[in-house]
Amino acid sequence: MAREPNAVCYSLGQEFEAQEMTVRHMTNDEASVRPAEIVAAEWKTILDLEDGLIHPAMPRAAHAHPRLRELFPTVSHGALYLSRCIRYPRPHDVGSLFRRSGGGFMVIRQSDGTVLGEPETVEEAVALIVANLPEGCGPAIDGSVDEL
Repeated sequence: MAREPNAVCYSLGQEFEAQEMTVRHMTNDEASVRPAEIVAAEWKTILDLEDGLIHPAMPRAAHAHPRLRELFPTVSHGALYLSRCIRYPRPHDVGSLFRRSGGGFMVIRQSDGTVLGEPETVEEAVALIVANLPEGCGPAIDGSVDEL
């Protein structure tokens, strides 16, 4: 991305501001590539995580599904969260994947606390997330919940 002419950045905050300004002037094709690249990089980071942070089958199974691979992934406390947005605040309307201590998995939609199911296999859990994606759910956007 090229910066605006005469855009001089003296601090990190100003640099961020200039980047944001530049994004607004991008073509639609250029703007759609950036979120996809950010999402792909985050997936790579998560897929490369050590086993202790998340059971490796969880992100692998989610990443294997084309619709989930387009969403922004995060990991916290051994759970996999997927979002339609790259920036905060993010919506919590896509099912989150948790591993049950006694075996199997749990899928919870955080926005309303609904337990979508407690499947035995990670593949069933991923299918459950896909089946409950919000209407119109597409690739993650370079924005927040306010821009959906």
